[in-house]
Amino acid sequence: MKVMVARIYVTEGKRVHEKIFKRLHDEHKVMGVTVYRGVTGFGKSGETHSSNLLDVSFDLPMVVEFFDTEANVTRALSSISDLVPPGHVLTFAADFS
Repeated sequence: MKVMVARIYVTEGKRVHEKIFKRLHDEHKVMGVTVYRGVTGFGKSGETHSSNLLDVSFDLPMVVEFFDTEANVTRALSSISDLVPPGHVLTFAADFS
């Protein structure tokens, strides 16, 4: 089965990942969602977000990854566009077996 995978890159500070997860689960009922917390990362600003024993960060990088049919992924991404900054979504085709 052909599916589309979407990866959404955010930080955990404003807990946007929870809002995205809820919409994907409750409204769009996508086939699967996983939320990952990064250890270290940076984006366009170049600001490093990191977790270590000396400096505990509460704004770590987060990735919300989900998959479904291309049509449902497109609808879902449109629905959550108010939560996701421009340029923070990556999509690609995949085989689900």
